[in-house]
Amino acid sequence: MIEKKTNITNLFILFLCFHLILWTLIPSITNQNLPLDTIEALAWGTNLDWGFNKHPPLSALMVEIMFSIFGNQDWAYYLLSQIFVVIAFIVVWKLSEEFFKNKLYCLISVFILEGIVFYNYTTPEFNVYVCQLPFRALVVYYCWKSFKQNDVTSWAFLGLFSALGFLSHYLFLYLIIGVVIFFIYQIIKSKKFNLKYIIPCLIFLLILTPHFFWLIENDFMTIKYGLHRTGDKDGTILSPHLFQPFIFLFKQIVMLIPFIIIFLFLPSTFKFLKNFKDQKFLFLVFLNLIPILGVFLTSMIMGVKIRTMWMSPFYLFFGVLFIYAIKEKISLKKIKKTLVAACIFFLISPSLYSYVSISQKNKRTDYPGKEISYLVQTRWSENFSNNIAIVVGDEWAAGNLSYHLPSRPKWLNKLDSVIDDINSDQGVIYTGNPNILKKICPGIYGTIKPIGICMIGSR
Repeated sequence: MIEKKTNITNLFILFLCFHLILWTLIPSITNQNLPLDTIEALAWGTNLDWGFNKHPPLSALMVEIMFSIFGNQDWAYYLLSQIFVVIAFIVVWKLSEEFFKNKLYCLISVFILEGIVFYNYTTPEFNVYVCQLPFRALVVYYCWKSFKQNDVTSWAFLGLFSALGFLSHYLFLYLIIGVVIFFIYQIIKSKKFNLKYIIPCLIFLLILTPHFFWLIENDFMTIKYGLHRTGDKDGTILSPHLFQPFIFLFKQIVMLIPFIIIFLFLPSTFKFLKNFKDQKFLFLVFLNLIPILGVFLTSMIMGVKIRTMWMSPFYLFFGVLFIYAIKEKISLKKIKKTLVAACIFFLISPSLYSYVSISQKNKRTDYPGKEISYLVQTRWSENFSNNIAIVVGDEWAAGNLSYHLPSRPKWLNKLDSVIDDINSDQGVIYTGNPNILKKICPGIYGTIKPIGICMIGSR
């Protein structure tokens, strides 16, 4: 039995290594440029703060740490994404060990996630959604450990990872709400208040205090951006309070179809556990379904659009939930078919990614960022003696320059707020609309399709 458990654990480790290598290698080979969200995070990373115009700061901090080690090597940021995915998978495995005596169930709980595109096809783009994954997994894990062990360390980690998750993306709040509702239920059930509940609350608030002050100082720009993104009604004549939530639900079901297909291979008969007195089952229901229900109700009440990618971290423990719900009906013979089905999707996803990346043109990842940066640097060296210290413009055009240029200039959306701090030795490049820049450029002007370049430096 020990040998069998060891073999399954080794198989899990092999799966993790294969996933990490495969999804680092394929985009590194097939993409010419880093994706949009990764470039944005890298741009923000040159000018670290407690928040940015679109998102909280953690994703920017992560890529900046990576840049300080590896520089502008594209593969490093694909690797960063997969490290975050793999850590999340490991935590899912660890929680599965708390729920299942059979190691094989633990393996399937993770492996079945390959049927969800959020954990493979979309992961090469390191963004706020990938950044959430390990923290989401860790919050669920330490929520369970806190509930069962009631030790100070688990409560402290629950607060820490909740804060880090929130600093990745504000939608993390829905998981925190799920955690809170779970413990409120426990308080009502036991009629006792555990003073240790205060520990994660204090740690959470302490870590987030600088970000809250930043929000106040910057007129809540990050929250305003998020609200703006939800305001797209797609021009529908139907009530957005009905249309948007059900469109959201439909799209999520579509994204889960491969997962469902793999799952259907498992049971001999379909009889789901419905025992809400089972603490483990109740916990999985609360932490998996309440956050999703919360998003659905938000869309229904406010009539807002929930974008499909926003839900990518929400399904990490679906494997554990679904398998736990049918664990008494799982056929060992069918497990082999399940693993085969999962392997098929495991191979289909990178194959499809490679095909799309190579065959389809004019994608963000086809942007000639390296070539444009080389031309800009050449033009700069011909005209100026100082280094490029600042690039100004949107996160894509200016952010690509910041990433690729040898001097690693600081990215700024606007120069207004720091103009007084710039000295004559700091070279500045403006990017933007070529027709506008041509008229107002006080330095060397040029165009490199599709952007205009204005260079201001010392001769």
